[in-house]
Amino acid sequence: MVPLPAPSSLVRGGVADSRGHGRPYNPGVSVTDHRKDLPATVACFVLTISDTRTGANDTSGDAIAEALEAAGHELAGRAIVRDDPDTVRQIVLEQAGRVDVIITTGGTGITSRDSTYEAIAGLLQKRLDGFGELFRMLSYEEIGAAAMMSRACAGTIERTAVFSLPGSRNAVTLAMTKLIVPEIAHVVRELRR
Repeated sequence: MVPLPAPSSLVRGGVADSRGHGRPYNPGVSVTDHRKDLPATVACFVLTISDTRTGANDTSGDAIAEALEAAGHELAGRAIVRDDPDTVRQIVLEQAGRVDVIITTGGTGITSRDSTYEAIAGLLQKRLDGFGELFRMLSYEEIGAAAMMSRACAGTIERTAVFSLPGSRNAVTLAMTKLIVPEIAHVVRELRR
């Protein structure tokens, strides 16, 4: 029988797996090093899903576009469509592969007309469950238990990241400033690998 190393040596320079075995977690690579080769700009498409918004009153779409441009990213296109799942799916699929990131706003609630989640979730090849969880956690800090009614989600379609946000300007601003803008280049870099 081969003796196992002491427990303290199992995790030196790494983290313990479920069996107590050490595995390095990017040994010698700092967060700064890990982020140094991120793209400076990514191409984004903004899709507002609403039965009532127009170019004149699309404040949530405006907030997304402003946050992206302020961070130096390219606004490659923007559209407003009615809350119709077939139309939403068609536009998202047309943009996937053409842009790095698609951000939608609207239709993530639970009313009878809210169908964005169903339209987009079925298209996602890989889900970023942590996005929705973090968004609802941050929302809870601002609006309390009503945060549970948001079905904000994110994932990927091939090499395009997709983020689906609520229609509220406050919710969009929260998601953009706390989650999307800080990580968008990192997400895109990972999808390009």
